[in-house]
Amino acid sequence: MTTILVTGGTGTLGRLVTRRLRADGHEVRVLSRHAQPYAVDLRTGGSGLDAAVAGVDTVVHCASSPRGGDEQAAGHLIGAARRAGVGHLAYISVVGGDRVPLGYYRTKLAVERRIEESGLGWTVLRTTQFHDLLAQVFQVLAKPPVMALPAGVADQPVEVAEVAGRLAELALGGPVGRAEDMGGPQVRSLESLARAYLSATGRRRPLLRVPLTGAAYRGFRAGHHLTPGLAVGKGTFEEYLAARFGGAHPGR
Repeated sequence: MTTILVTGGTGTLGRLVTRRLRADGHEVRVLSRHAQPYAVDLRTGGSGLDAAVAGVDTVVHCASSPRGGDEQAAGHLIGAARRAGVGHLAYISVVGGDRVPLGYYRTKLAVERRIEESGLGWTVLRTTQFHDLLAQVFQVLAKPPVMALPAGVADQPVEVAEVAGRLAELALGGPVGRAEDMGGPQVRSLESLARAYLSATGRRRPLLRVPLTGAAYRGFRAGHHLTPGLAVGKGTFEEYLAARFGGAHPGR
């Protein structure tokens, strides 16, 4: 039995990784800002972090904060892992981190580099965006009477449970460095994905394709956030929507 620490273990991905590892019989510690007994803010670190990492064989780093500080958090985690003699640090990252000049992607890449240079055994798994992130974006975009979408952009959403399974599998093996990227089963236009969302939620909105500017937009238009050659995911966006929303509703 392996002792594993999952950071962000109460989040969308982390809780599924935790569930999978425990189902396989491993001892799993969950670290998040509010989960006792390992309630730690990685951005500040401290003795609580050292206690959480003590005696751990592997760390699965899923924690991320929309308020920033991920690089600082990674530095604290790496320091604690070194002091504890952790043998393997596995990290979830994003496809296109080195090719799309957007803040979130740059942060993921910066954390990757810290891990690569840490002196620890490491594994990085890059995936495309999760289905639920797309749904959150579409929920916001569907609020006005017209749904505006960036023109000419596609996406390749992947089922988070499948990512959790793959990340757990990698965590239980030895460090492999950069694992093969993992993408959803289909590269789809944002328009087709938006229409699927509108249908599943019973909304009716005209779609407006808006050309944007900037290097990040050009990166998305070029498909740098996609991995069509590694479309290994099985669950489709429609299947996710059906499970979440239970089919179509009267239009509104």
